[in-house]
Amino acid sequence: MIESQYMAKILFTDWIPQAYLDHHHMGSYGARIYVPPYAEPIRPYADPLIWREMSWYGAHIAYKEEEAGLSGVINMAQYSGWGHFGFHWITPFHNIAGMLTESASAKLATPLYIHPDQLRGGARGLPAYEAQTTFPDPWPGGWWRLRDIVERQKLSAWALLDLAARNKETVLWNAYLKAKRQTERGAQGKPAAYAIPAAQHDPLTAVKLVNKLLVQGIEIRQASKGFTTADSMTYPAGSYVISLAQPKMGLIRYLLGRTFYPDNDWTRAKDGSPTRPYDMATDTMAEFMGVRVDPLDDAVKGDFPKLTGPVPAVGKVVPGTFGYSFDGRMNDSFKAANVLLDKGLAIRRVDRAGDGLRPGDFLVAAGSEAILTDVARLTGVDFTALEGEVKQGNHEVKRLRLGMYQRYGGGNMDEGWTRWLLEQFAFPYTTLMDAEIKKGGLNGKYDVIILPDDTMAMITGERAGVSGGERGRPVDSTPPEYRSGIGNEGVAALKAFVEKGGTLVTLGQACGFAIEKLGLSVRNVVANISSKEFWCPGSTLRVKFDNANPFAYGMPAEGLVVYLSGNPAFEIIPTGYNERYETIVLYADRDLLRSGWLIGEENLAKKAGMIAAKYGEGRAVLIGFRTQHRAQTHATFKLLFNALIR
Repeated sequence: MIESQYMAKILFTDWIPQAYLDHHHMGSYGARIYVPPYAEPIRPYADPLIWREMSWYGAHIAYKEEEAGLSGVINMAQYSGWGHFGFHWITPFHNIAGMLTESASAKLATPLYIHPDQLRGGARGLPAYEAQTTFPDPWPGGWWRLRDIVERQKLSAWALLDLAARNKETVLWNAYLKAKRQTERGAQGKPAAYAIPAAQHDPLTAVKLVNKLLVQGIEIRQASKGFTTADSMTYPAGSYVISLAQPKMGLIRYLLGRTFYPDNDWTRAKDGSPTRPYDMATDTMAEFMGVRVDPLDDAVKGDFPKLTGPVPAVGKVVPGTFGYSFDGRMNDSFKAANVLLDKGLAIRRVDRAGDGLRPGDFLVAAGSEAILTDVARLTGVDFTALEGEVKQGNHEVKRLRLGMYQRYGGGNMDEGWTRWLLEQFAFPYTTLMDAEIKKGGLNGKYDVIILPDDTMAMITGERAGVSGGERGRPVDSTPPEYRSGIGNEGVAALKAFVEKGGTLVTLGQACGFAIEKLGLSVRNVVANISSKEFWCPGSTLRVKFDNANPFAYGMPAEGLVVYLSGNPAFEIIPTGYNERYETIVLYADRDLLRSGWLIGEENLAKKAGMIAAKYGEGRAVLIGFRTQHRAQTHATFKLLFNALIR
């Protein structure tokens, strides 16, 4: 996002501060404010001084809070040192003491009254709501106001500045020391470097990866001619080499290298059940993006000029009399197709291999060179001249009318990210809310409807308890017009939509809605299994793609998907109508885990991760894993995109 790019530029290339503090909110019924350091576990590969600095700053923040008489301050609890690579968790691997505060929430700016017996522990490092070394002064309950939040957060910021200013020489010397020592560790360890080959399944996404690494301030070199490594691997000119002998060694290691979440006493309860990571078990960006990156045990020598700016991605048009093709394996080809459709050009899609074309490739007629040149410049996509007429084995691409379900009830993060992703690739869509779904007649306006990752209870409105979750807002306090849920009328309307020819795409937990409400002969094979038997929180897993199926056009035969705890996996129940079901993605037979944490792989092995089911005249598409997670999983975007272009 633009905002994130700007922050990254300040933090990682322009300024590179010595310390960074990120202010957040948490639930209302525990400690009043969390301050550094983090709880266990931490990620290795950062300089040890980083973790000592966090304890140093955090102790001073907590001290100043207590000095000011502010109760309910906890440190070294709740938030582990292994979290997603947001700014406060990625900065330690930039040699910046990146830290987090979390203050208890009120009702936005409205005071919240909390009874003493409503205060609870149970979080990581806070087994009970009572005094302990890292929580010596529990808040007693009562009114909790915006002013209470502001005072605690303001003081945490001033305390950080106070300590850094008083110890300027130490802070600056240690910044130098961390960078020096990390460079030395990178030079002495294995792998010594990573290579990104020039030849990739989706070369434009590989360029995006390189440019994202550059934004992080990582030094990257590009081979001006081919080279061979010590273990006889050969790479062509244009390949990239990233040495670990640089200050951001740990960052490179986590973004590009295979990563395993710790399975130890810090990550297991006494009964052996795994403790949920704060977020993802891995953030291996190259795996998320589907870019091949090779670890090299030895440093390579040769002509490797350093990149001094982003790698340009400007496509070209090779003139031809029979029209043009563009590569269906590239995510950006879908953006190109959408832009061309917006400009009124007819596009066809290849269904049968031949004449150098693959299933999923796009075709466009000759005579539109000026438009193609503009689109090539915009997207980086090459338009290659056809050697002859392509009369068979292809079909006309139709623009599908897309509805994107959006609910109330605190919003849905997955809906927001999916909507943002569609905008980046120029897919037009209409936001579809409860009232319109309940009204019915959806086929008159939509061809495809997406239900983003959500529980069935949240979609239908059948849930009980609270609305707003950790904010502690009772259901009854939500105005009736903002109580979300499609109800029985909406369920009937979506069933009718599919029966009459519509396509319903369900993501993650929303697949349960399609299975139950459409009565599909599908079983979620990982439902109701204890975490000791099956556990996979935010990991990359090996799968096989049926790339002869239109829903997987442009995918490799094998690859990786991102699986998140709570995601379904499927088994098609035998019936007399098995032909109505297609398996698009199948988990590998064995050795599923690439990065992250996986317990009980036998529960997923050889099971379906994505299926399509005919229902009446239409179809339900169930994608169980995170095909577009936070708009980061470029490797599997096409599985969603293919469902949106017919």
